[in-house]
Amino acid sequence: MHHRSLAARAGGLAAALAAALTAPLALAQSEIRIAHVYSKTGPLEAYGKQTQAGLMMGLDYATGGTMAVAGKKLVVIEKDDQGKPDLGKSQLATAYSDDKADLAVGPSASGVALAMLPVAEEYKKILLVEPAVADSITGDKWNKYIFRTGRNSSQDAIGNAVAIDKPGTLIATLAQDNAFGRDGVNAFKDAIKTAKLVHEEYLPAATTDFTAGAQRLIDRLKDQPGKKVIWVLWAGAGNPFKINDMDLKRYGIEIATGGNILPAMAAFKGMPGMEGATYYYFGIPKNPVNEALVSMHYKQFKTPPDFFTAGGFSAAMAIVTALKKTGGDTKTNTLIKAMEGMSFDTPKGTMTFRKEDHQAMQSMYHFRIKNDPAFAWGVPELVREINPQEMQVPIRNKR
Repeated sequence: MHHRSLAARAGGLAAALAAALTAPLALAQSEIRIAHVYSKTGPLEAYGKQTQAGLMMGLDYATGGTMAVAGKKLVVIEKDDQGKPDLGKSQLATAYSDDKADLAVGPSASGVALAMLPVAEEYKKILLVEPAVADSITGDKWNKYIFRTGRNSSQDAIGNAVAIDKPGTLIATLAQDNAFGRDGVNAFKDAIKTAKLVHEEYLPAATTDFTAGAQRLIDRLKDQPGKKVIWVLWAGAGNPFKINDMDLKRYGIEIATGGNILPAMAAFKGMPGMEGATYYYFGIPKNPVNEALVSMHYKQFKTPPDFFTAGGFSAAMAIVTALKKTGGDTKTNTLIKAMEGMSFDTPKGTMTFRKEDHQAMQSMYHFRIKNDPAFAWGVPELVREINPQEMQVPIRNKR
């Protein structure tokens, strides 16, 4: 009698021990872990904050407020890469290994993204690139674990070419001397068919005084006939639009650029009539997802959502759409199969991951700037939506 209860007790203990050992495993399987590696601090901090806010709102919206898919809770693990490639690389490795992330999103800077691509390949886990733009990310540095919801340099360039590529126009470019700037200008050169590109000016990414660069641009353009445009491609803190103060009008020189975050578009107030193409402006797309983003953002922050908020939201929509498709299965190959060729709703309307390079095909918006006293920035009014079908975005990954 006495012995039997001892054995029973031991058996009970063994069962309890076994349960305790498998508990973390069971817990891990009831969660889907998403790492977000981004510039919480550093030169692109403004972008990173927006992406994070958009990602969280998008996950909330896409899961109907449950933050779960197929009964599994979505857990977001945040990492601050500070805009440093080596740091981003090691943080992604840590996320995949120690943090057991099923997939990752990020980063803000193209240089950081390029350092992170081989890590996704090494760990055989998906990296959803948002918002880093360089073509090389889905180009020659790509691998099959890389998907991108953010637009790429070619999409920016083709959109902007639609807006300013006119016969008799002379264009000089002003860009940052980094992966973002150089990939962007190369893509722009490829996209320009009728205008003539006469000069490329590259300045260090941290430049704040644009006088010398602007002088070179003016000297190259001023005595030329025809329409003269300086196309600006800049990200982060410095304000290249200060070159407008150098009385460009006197030489008949105009500035053109793509869209930007709202604070940077304050400079556009002084440039009514300027045309370009933008990835997103909250007042342009008319669809239920954008309406949801705009109202959620006003409610939470009392301001409209910005460029990268829409991007983070789109990334969330892609993730949840894929997970719903796989029934919550996070096995990488299952996710890749689900995501290749997958269409999903975003604040910009429908996006589709192209099978060949996993780049999200998406609309761009040709705009003209209007100075509206009600807004602190130059308002981009829609001239026309440039649909994905119209943009022959080159496949650059030699897959």
